Amino acid sequence: MKLCVYCGSSRGKNDSYQAIAIDLGKTFATRNIGLVYGGGRVGLMGIIAETVMQHGGEVTGIIPQFLNESEGIAFDSITNVHITDSMHTRKAMMYDLADGFIALPGGYGTLDEVFETVTWAQLGLHQKPIGILNTNGYYNHLVAHLDLMVAEGFLSVKNRKMLLVGDNLNDLLAEMAAYEAPDGKKWLENVVL
Repeated sequence: MKLCVYCGSSRGKNDSYQAIAIDLGKTFATRNIGLVYGGGRVGLMGIIAETVMQHGGEVTGIIPQFLNESEGIAFDSITNVHITDSMHTRKAMMYDLADGFIALPGGYGTLDEVFETVTWAQLGLHQKPIGILNTNGYYNHLVAHLDLMVAEGFLSVKNRKMLLVGDNLNDLLAEMAAYEAPDGKKWLENVVL
């Protein structure tokens, strides 16, 4: 099994973010879960990849050429490195190689990747589990906003449940393993194109 991790290219200000990145890396390696990620050596991304490799795990990094050239951030010591022609190709390859997705704390890029992936699930394009690891309450405001979207009628309860949220890695992984995707066709039947 391979899980794609979306997370920050910075370490964040709270040491708990780095600690969960290390814990996730160790957990992936010991459970034989392959890591698919954005290919960088910086921030939480780099911490996770380095930890997986240090503990004998498998890491696949995917980075667009322009980031690799301008910042030189691709790891050359991981299991597999793919250099893509664009961010779009990068995200598509990450999606294709992963059996599920986990978001750790991050910025715009992390949110972009999570919401694109959950939107594809909502459209019925895949049935892969998507989880947010809510370390130190980082995503509390986002979760509250998702609940507001339901309350205001912009998001169905069924589709809200597509995004799993947990503050404990082992519990989140168990919830992802038990995930059953709803039928996206019913939602599409109500869409007027």
